[in-house]
Parts: sequence; structure tokens; C-alpha cells
Amino acid sequence: MKFLKQIQQYKALVFFLCILFVSCKGNKITKEQSNSQKPNILIIHIDDLGYHDLSLTGSKIYQTPHVDQLASESVRFNNAYANYPRCVPSRYAMLTAGYPIKDGDVPDDGFEMTDVPDSKNYIKQIHNAGYQTAYFGKWHLGEDPKDFGFDYSLAAGHAGSPISYIYPFNTPKHKGINKKAPIKDLDSIGKKGDYLTDVLTDQVIKYIKNRDKSKPFMTMLAFYAVHQPLEAKEADIKRNQKEIDAFDFGDQPEYILEGTGRTKMRQNNATYAAMVENMDENVGRLLQLLKDEGISENTIIFFSSDHGGLSNDGTKKRDLATSNYPLRAGKGWLYDGGIKVPLFVKWNDHFQPRDENKSLVMLMDVFPTLSDITSGKKLDTDGKSFLPILKNQEHWQDRTVFWHSPNARPTNTGDTKSSAIRKGDYKLINWYVEGRTELYNIKEDPSETHNLINEKPKLAQEMLKVLNDWKTTF
Repeated sequence: MKFLKQIQQYKALVFFLCILFVSCKGNKITKEQSNSQKPNILIIHIDDLGYHDLSLTGSKIYQTPHVDQLASESVRFNNAYANYPRCVPSRYAMLTAGYPIKDGDVPDDGFEMTDVPDSKNYIKQIHNAGYQTAYFGKWHLGEDPKDFGFDYSLAAGHAGSPISYIYPFNTPKHKGINKKAPIKDLDSIGKKGDYLTDVLTDQVIKYIKNRDKSKPFMTMLAFYAVHQPLEAKEADIKRNQKEIDAFDFGDQPEYILEGTGRTKMRQNNATYAAMVENMDENVGRLLQLLKDEGISENTIIFFSSDHGGLSNDGTKKRDLATSNYPLRAGKGWLYDGGIKVPLFVKWNDHFQPRDENKSLVMLMDVFPTLSDITSGKKLDTDGKSFLPILKNQEHWQDRTVFWHSPNARPTNTGDTKSSAIRKGDYKLINWYVEGRTELYNIKEDPSETHNLINEKPKLAQEMLKVLNDWKTTF
């Protein structure tokens, strides 16, 4: 009897251990399944692309069918803004989810990412949520995105623009002294006849195909396009030049005076048109990749630009890329031509495609939104998650946001030192050195042509005080 009792106890122990093993194995499978069910994330960030540089948003010259298709499947934010009208502070703001203020000012090209605390580091937050993270292309925020927490990076570094879009990419194609930093990695991955935007897309495709499929990915592709130098494939230039020559611009002038220089009013640069259309083709390749990999349904796509298009020069005349008309001015300016950007967000069966006309969002809100989606955690930043807007649960109609642009370039882009505030439909710009202020109703006057400063002096005074009070905080 004692022996039988021991046998029964042994069987019970074996049964218990089997249950424990199956339970642990089940937990492991559940965790793997949980990781695989989390959405992948693809961020496509274009350099210098103006709000009206897409056929969807009004261009009659640039043909962008792939981006247009993406937008038709997305929540389209029609009141989306960059935090700064130039590259580096805008990118810093986006990645750190805050206003681009450092050491009491906006240092323009003086940002580094190595001293950003973990309490403001969304890349590490997303990595900790189980994501493999990768960065491709323009960084311009120090030596390497891996220093900021990305697992992998390629063709990123100090360079703000390529020496050439045509292989060899780090060899100038024009006369004159080259002062640009070379883009690392490119010499080893390019070959004769290659075009840079194509090569970067090739590398993203390769990465996604060879990814660790047990984990979701968060990949950011920051094209150097469509930033200068203006270089494109010869066949694309010729095609666009033919189309531009046949287009009737009517009585639209090619330039008007603005600031210390000119604003370009026609989209008639064939090389720039070719660059935009090549960018669009590569976006199409990425969309097709997601379908081919069977992950299109569970990949969130963010498409954006870092600020408005290059449409202005200053005391020094230059070859201008595009026109942001009917928005006013462009890169470097706090008029909407300099800071309003396209922003589309797609996640099939989760976000209903639509035009979001009510809410005011900023690039500094992108990563708080991604953190909300991937982990539900919030960090201490000025940017905030617009996930409730994507779900059509909230609208931010009365939000107040700010800009401060102390590093004007009257020689290159014609702008002078200024700050701005937008609250709801109203936007005030203050040229604080010159002592002048302008007030506009953006909803009724998107071209910012009717200054309301004398019609609404009380509102202007109130908004200027809020703007100046904000400036005392840094």
C-alpha cells in the first residue's frame, strides 16, 4: 500500500510538472504572438517637400500617384505643422517631441542627440516595447542615430544634404569648393548609374525583407530628397521640362518680392519636379514591399516633411526649387509656406481614412503617438499623442502652439528674426527686432494676405503676451 501511494504521488508530481511546462510554453507562445501582433511602423520623412508639392494637395506639375494613393488610405491632417522652418531644429523637435529649444535658444545647426535624457527618448521607449528599430538617410543631428538608441542605421551622420544624388555620391558634379560632409556608407553600397533616392529605398527594402520576423519593426526613412542640390535623372528632367513648357501659368508672375528677396510663384523647375516624382516612385516601391511581405495590413505608415519647400531667396539670388503658393513664402519663414507640412497616417482597419480639418497637430506629436500605440506610456514632453484624433474620438480645435526663429538668413532665404503663435484659427507673427506684428485668420485667409492687426487689436495684444510669456520659459 505504501508503494502504491508513492506511485500515485509520483504520478501527481509528473502531472503537475507537465502542466507547468505546458503553461510556460504557452506563455512563451503568447509573448511571441503578442510581439507579432504589434503593428510594424514605417516613417517616411521627406526633406524640403512643400505642402503643395503633391498632386493630391494641388500641384498641377508634379505627378505623385503613389503618395496620393497612400493619402487616400490615411488620416490626412490638413493643419499639420513643423516646429521650425529649417531642417535641424525641425528634426530635433520631431525626435524629442518638444519645442527645439536648447540652452535657452534655438541653435539652428547646433543640436546633438547624445545628451537627450531617457525621460524624453521615445526611440528607447519603443525599443523597450519589443521593437527592432532602424534609421536610414538624413540625420544631421550628430554622428550616428545609434547614439540616440536606434539598433541600426545607414547613410546617416552629420551631412545635411548630399554632395551629389548621382553616383559617386560623395564626389561633386559641379565646379566650386565643396564644404559638405560626405555621407558615410554610400561608397560601399552604390555603383555607377545609381541615384541616391533609389539606393536608400533599396536598403530599406533589404532591411525589411531580412528583418527578425519574431519582432515588430520601427523603421524611419529620411530621404535626402528633395533638398538641394537639384539633380535628377536626365530622362525625368526632359519629360518634366516638356510638360512645363506646355503648361499655361496664365498671368501668375514667376516671382514676387518678399522680405529681403523674392518668393517663387510658379512650380516650373523641371529638375525639382523630377526629384519629387522619383521620390513618389520610391514610396510606391515601399508600399508594394509591404504587400509582398504580407504585412501591409498591420503596418502603420507615417508620411511627412520637415518644413515647407525652398521658394525664397534673399539678397543673394539663387536657383529656387518650388512654389508653395497659395501659401505664403517658404523654407525659413514662419508664414505657412515655411511651416505647414503634409502629414498622413495609415493603419488599415484601425484608422478610418478621412480629411482631418479641425485639429492642429505638430511634428513633435508623432513619437508620443507612436509610444501611445506601442506601449501606452507617456513621457514628459510638449508633444502629445494624437491617437484619439486618429481614432476620431477627439479634435484639437483650440490648441495653442508656438514657433521661435532667431537664426534668420536674409541673404539666402530672405527672412528676418521672428516668433509666432497659433491659437485655434488665428496666427500671430512677431518680428521682435523690427518691432512689427501681423495677425491672420488662417481658416479664412490661408494665404496670409489680410493683416487683422488693426481690426482686432485686443486679440493681437492678448496673443502677443502669451507668445512673449512662452519665450520667458527658455
